[in-house]
Amino acid sequence: MKALRTDSTNIQFIELVKLLDEELALRDGDDHDFYHQFNSIDALKHVVVIANENGTAVACGAFKPFDEKSVEIKRMYTLEDQRGKGIASLVLQELEDWAQEIGFEKTVLETGQKQPEAIQLYKKRGYIQTPNFGQYQGIENSLCFERKLVK
Repeated sequence: MKALRTDSTNIQFIELVKLLDEELALRDGDDHDFYHQFNSIDALKHVVVIANENGTAVACGAFKPFDEKSVEIKRMYTLEDQRGKGIASLVLQELEDWAQEIGFEKTVLETGQKQPEAIQLYKKRGYIQTPNFGQYQGIENSLCFERKLVK
């Protein structure tokens, strides 16, 4: 597996995000439009794409600044037939390393209760559930997490 640091203009990232959005539309149902409005990829400057040995993109993730010391993890996705192989952990590790390298101290993220695989991944990686932040306050399906980046 090879990690590529790029931005939201990367064609492989755009294709993976299309698949992510299709899956989330099914999982979130009527709530999808609410979440989708916060997931634009137009200006993401920190994107990671993981490719297999054949060069095929199999997973992605991104972050954007949240505040002066924190980034928000966004657009995490792994192809369905590649799940359970630790690839999402590789994406998350690469994002965390990159954020730390440029001076951030913490990551935050939001995921939905209908995404148990994501919840399991974040807990396994040391993320701690927090009160819902920003636009997710009061949203019953949303779960927010954070993790301090270790120096």
